[in-house]
Amino acid sequence: MKGSLFLCLVLVFISCLKKDVVSQKYLNFDKNYVVTSSQDHVLRLNGGTEAQLTLDQAGGGAFQSLLKYGSGYFEMQIKLPSNHSPGVVTTFYLHSDIGSDNVHDEIDFEFLGTDGPSYILQTNVFADDVGGREERLHLWFDPTLAFHNYGILWNSHQIVFFVDQVPIRVFKNLTSIGGRYPSQGMLVQGSIWNGEGWASNGRKVDWSQAPFQANYKSFGILGCQIGNQCDSQTLPWNNQDKWELNPKQQSDYENVKRKYVYDTYCLSPRGKNYRECHP
Repeated sequence: MKGSLFLCLVLVFISCLKKDVVSQKYLNFDKNYVVTSSQDHVLRLNGGTEAQLTLDQAGGGAFQSLLKYGSGYFEMQIKLPSNHSPGVVTTFYLHSDIGSDNVHDEIDFEFLGTDGPSYILQTNVFADDVGGREERLHLWFDPTLAFHNYGILWNSHQIVFFVDQVPIRVFKNLTSIGGRYPSQGMLVQGSIWNGEGWASNGRKVDWSQAPFQANYKSFGILGCQIGNQCDSQTLPWNNQDKWELNPKQQSDYENVKRKYVYDTYCLSPRGKNYRECHP
């Protein structure tokens, strides 16, 4: 009887948690985030439920969460810069502290500016190292015209990148066979910055098109603050059904890989250095 009562309480807690997250999706920016670069390049809109980050020749805007998290589902709605923008990089990512040897954990969405018909989305994972796990795909819509949802599921079994609830990348925890996997507490961050050369095949930013502006919404965070039991299965993102993609998600994921992914580190020469590329 006690066990049944406990289970019921857990289910009620999860239900309330989910409702609370939905109700807080459009929280004021300042409830969960703080500006970390160029206060005058981060503009609050619509009562603070939206933030606009600007890049010009003086610099770019950036923000990060007030707290660090050890697991969760992290989502941001973003509308990307609409101007001709090679070299302009817009980001949404998780990031730990950088150690003295320059290694850290990181889970990235990086939108690489464009002068063509489609935006390039690059994802990357750092796991107590310096990364190098880039994958690139062409988005199947114009992300400059409206807000779209970009989500990161991170638990002890897998990391899944989502675009409008469609999985576009899965990174499994293969530490049991010698792979690396992010495990440090991480902040949630966003930014817009000048990545010319690195992100534009050598092309420079066309400053005649500035300012470049990216808009962000959805500032509620569904995550486990570090210091708590962040692997607990009472947390909805840690439930067993979040350890693998479901059949519909798997089908969508295979479709994305077939149609839109055009570059992945595991198929490059450097793939031999990563255990997850040859499990």
